Amino acid sequence: MSLSLIGIIFVQAYYINNNVENEEQQFTFKVKKALSYTSNAIEEREYREFVYKFQELIAKGVKGDTAAIRNLYIFQEDNDSNETLIYRNGILEENFRIPSFFDISLDSINVTRFLNERETKVLKRSNVELNSKLSPEARLLQLEDITRMEEIIFETSQKDYSKITPIHKRVSKNEIYKLLSKKLKEDDIDIGFEYAVYDKDLATKIQSQNFELEQKSTFGVPIFLDNNNESDFKLYVNFPERRQFIFSSIIGMTLLSIVFTTIIIIAYISAIYQLLKQRQISQIKTDFINNMTHEFKTPIATINLALDAIKNPKIIHDEDKVKRYLKMIKEENKRMHAQVENVLRISKLEKKQLNISKERVKLHDLILDAITHIELIVEDKNGYIKTHLNAKKSSILANETHFTNVIVNILDNAVKYSKNEPKIDVYTESVGNSIILKIKDQGSGMPKSVQKKVFEKFYREHIGNVHNVKGHGLGLAYVKRIVDDHQGYVTVESEKGKGSTFIIRLPLIS
Repeated sequence: MSLSLIGIIFVQAYYINNNVENEEQQFTFKVKKALSYTSNAIEEREYREFVYKFQELIAKGVKGDTAAIRNLYIFQEDNDSNETLIYRNGILEENFRIPSFFDISLDSINVTRFLNERETKVLKRSNVELNSKLSPEARLLQLEDITRMEEIIFETSQKDYSKITPIHKRVSKNEIYKLLSKKLKEDDIDIGFEYAVYDKDLATKIQSQNFELEQKSTFGVPIFLDNNNESDFKLYVNFPERRQFIFSSIIGMTLLSIVFTTIIIIAYISAIYQLLKQRQISQIKTDFINNMTHEFKTPIATINLALDAIKNPKIIHDEDKVKRYLKMIKEENKRMHAQVENVLRISKLEKKQLNISKERVKLHDLILDAITHIELIVEDKNGYIKTHLNAKKSSILANETHFTNVIVNILDNAVKYSKNEPKIDVYTESVGNSIILKIKDQGSGMPKSVQKKVFEKFYREHIGNVHNVKGHGLGLAYVKRIVDDHQGYVTVESEKGKGSTFIIRLPLIS
């Protein structure tokens, strides 16, 4: 059972840990994807703005300083059809020197524009001969009207000149926030984040208010790559609530796992507890049977001896001896009856069937009455019972019979567990609205392990011979149940070899 339970706990822990790691990997992947998207979108936007501004200059009539044309012509003749297949790939390169339209402290910038023309055409032989007399430039201009497609290639120039532009003029905080928010929400990451652009590990003006660069929880990608695919700038983002977000996605399954594992642990502990309890009950039951047998054996033997004596012809006519033996039989019978009553009384108390009526009584009177039941036995053993009734008030709500039995039981224990002459002191004192009764003896005492169990039913301390002190472990269990029923509580203070003190606290009534 233990190995299975440990295995289940480890499997659940492994499962939960795996889930957390998977969620973290998914989270990292989605965040890096959002960062890459944002970086690319910003670069594309910057490039488009550059192209649009250049187009505006061309529309205003700005002419190129120099121009060069490169053409590749492929002629393929078909003699059967008297036709010629012409493939042409022409590139017109125009170099411009134009005023700077970026605020980067330069008077002008050089820009190269490439116009690309690809064409495949089938001509009759006579037309080819006519066209072959034309120069490449004239041919390009002649074919320009047919299917021309213009392509603007500025990337190299744009990246070179944008590189020296201040970062805060290339991108805004609002643009980064909108792009990141959009992409993160598309991937179901709807939590707060902080972001920043760093230049060679130095913070720039482009950052959110509460951003902090942390190695473990910050994600980053390069932004504004140059022509060598390198960049001094990095776009970073971190998530203050990242751990909560990751755990929130698996909290349901984790809680269920913890709940069911806890149930298994509780069931396991309960099973072990029941096994130990049953073992303890079995031992107590054996001790109880042994002690009860011992308790009944003596009075039964005494009764048998008394009856045998009465049957003796010499004794039966002796009235005094007959009365004496009859008295012994009655006392021993009474003793056995008391033992049975104690067992039944405890059973009724546990089932809440014992009807205990209470009335106003004085605790001091109950103490003195209880002492009268024990003092002859104490005097016979050359001991004493001294009273120190210092409580100014002793009125309590109690059942006179049962509470007297409580005090008698404690005094009886004090006598039983005193190896020499029993020396007993009884104290009372008032504390607030309560009265405290202390019964102190100088007997054998008990260790702390016994003190915790002494009020349990049938419990008796094992000190070699279980019969060395008469009893069956019901007296103090009865004491506790009666005191509890009177809204009080009972404790014991003891030390092995130095005696015990039983303390009862009860509420006073005015």
